[in-house]
Amino acid sequence: MTVREVHDNIRQEREIGYTTTLKIMQIMFDKGLLDRKKMGKTHIYSERVDQVKTQKGLVSRMIKNVFQGSSKDLVMQALGNAKPSKEELDEIRNFLDQLKDQEK
Repeated sequence: MTVREVHDNIRQEREIGYTTTLKIMQIMFDKGLLDRKKMGKTHIYSERVDQVKTQKGLVSRMIKNVFQGSSKDLVMQALGNAKPSKEELDEIRNFLDQLKDQEK
């Protein structure tokens, strides 16, 4: 995607300046999170790191740095800030049951 395409997608959810989007994408490129190819005057960015791998890394660092290593505190905060649907709660319960089964 171009910076403009990414920016337009983000603006559907919140107000953000184009230069902010550009700067963040440049930082992500510098950190190896994005690839960039020049096509004419435009740069096309693509993900370099798998989304799931990125999420796991970010969540691990957040648990360590923000929640002092407590997964429970992270989950309690997340569930307190958002109203999960019945389906999401069912999925969470199923996941917790799977974790319990793995401990046996």
